[in-house]
Amino acid sequence: MILCWFFFIFMARIDILLDDIVLTHSLFLPTEKFLQELHHFVQAGVLEGPEGLGRKQACLAMLLHFLDTYQGLLQEEEGAGHIIKDLYLLIMKDESLYQDLREDTLRLHQLVETVELKIPEESQPPSKQVKPLFRHFRRIDSCLQTRVAFRGSDEIFCRVYMPDHSYVTIRSRLSASVQDILGSVTEKLQYSEEPAGREDSLILVAVASSGEKVLLQPTEDCVFTTLGINSHLFACTRDSYEALVPLPEEIQVSPGDTEIHRVEPEDVANHLTAFHWELFRCVHELEFVDYVFHGERGRRETANLELLLQRCSEVTHWVATEVLLCEAPGKRAQLLKKFIKIAAICKQNQDLLSFYAVVMGLDNAAVSRLRLTWEKLPGKFKNLFRKFENLTDPCRNHKSYREVISKMKPPVIPFVPLILKDLTFLHEGSKTLIDGLVNIEKLHSVAEKVRTIRKYRSRPLCLDMEASPHHLQTKAYVRQFQVIDNQNLLFELSYKLEANSQ
Repeated sequence: MILCWFFFIFMARIDILLDDIVLTHSLFLPTEKFLQELHHFVQAGVLEGPEGLGRKQACLAMLLHFLDTYQGLLQEEEGAGHIIKDLYLLIMKDESLYQDLREDTLRLHQLVETVELKIPEESQPPSKQVKPLFRHFRRIDSCLQTRVAFRGSDEIFCRVYMPDHSYVTIRSRLSASVQDILGSVTEKLQYSEEPAGREDSLILVAVASSGEKVLLQPTEDCVFTTLGINSHLFACTRDSYEALVPLPEEIQVSPGDTEIHRVEPEDVANHLTAFHWELFRCVHELEFVDYVFHGERGRRETANLELLLQRCSEVTHWVATEVLLCEAPGKRAQLLKKFIKIAAICKQNQDLLSFYAVVMGLDNAAVSRLRLTWEKLPGKFKNLFRKFENLTDPCRNHKSYREVISKMKPPVIPFVPLILKDLTFLHEGSKTLIDGLVNIEKLHSVAEKVRTIRKYRSRPLCLDMEASPHHLQTKAYVRQFQVIDNQNLLFELSYKLEANSQ
């Protein structure tokens, strides 16, 4: 079926259908199997006459589009490298057949040379740059670096805590399994290796700031990007699991003005947009498909998307944290006004991710209950915030938001969780296979949604950000928020500010 499909597509030269298949094939066929089918297809094309030529030209077009789309992701496909190189050699064996496709064959050669395919036999580079994740080692030199895409083979530093809140620092691949992480911790602690079934062997636990604990299984991988904002990894023995408690809040809950009171809303909003554009650009379009549809690739291929989702949550909690740490009612009202200004500028920047996150932070129940504070807000800002709430209202399938974003021209930073919601609806609303045949309509609908992401990023972001004495300080502040994500603690702060508000 697949071979016939390839032939039909390229004989008809249906470019949209070609893109649909490349973007969504993991729903019904793993990448390695997909490439093997393509290899069989071109082998079957070793024929005389127009049919053989058509098959090889079809394969050339498919392989070109596949490499163009995947590029860096292929570094993580261990079995893909050999197949692609075999395909390349098979196609170029009869290069004389492609007299009219010289540009395509030259591009194929360039892509195969530059795609950095990962082949098991090849030795790895002797040293690799260690990339900082969010909230890991809050250093200005790290947070000011331009964000680049993460891959599973990238190495990071991570702290793993003990029950007494001491910690060891390990260097690990992003895709490392829990078993690998525990091995590194054990080595650091100079434990002797223990049989897996022994009671005194170490386990790895994710502990949230609320005290919630999740025991991670040895075969789980890529756990770093799935941790909550203030969650931490703990290594302990099974008999000390129940006694684990979260680290003390990292943010000082004490009176006094924080950085937000000293910066202009325009500067904050522009730095938010610039940073979130960097993060959005790092997310490969195929991560959206993998995140929702669970293709054959693992969690390591959605690391950049998961970091962007974490950041959205981080901004939401940042807004609530800053408001609830402000003890003076007048200053607190001014802070509400400043956040509404920030949301307005983000919307003007077409940064709907930051806009949504700020509005949701102001809508946090611990903030919205501060009736006395909201009453101090000028009527103009109350009305503006009501408009913002209407824009983020999920009623009628986010009708207001969809109308606004449909009128925007790129560059745009969309509210990413809504894209994932739409893809989930497409996934659950129809079958991938019907009577053993691929549901073309579903694949096309999924691919169309992914192509909107291309459109949003089809032009570069250009912000007029004047350098100022506080430019780097504001940039650092925006890129390394310290937040409280424990809702119970946020409510405690809220009731201390206004005990009787309704």
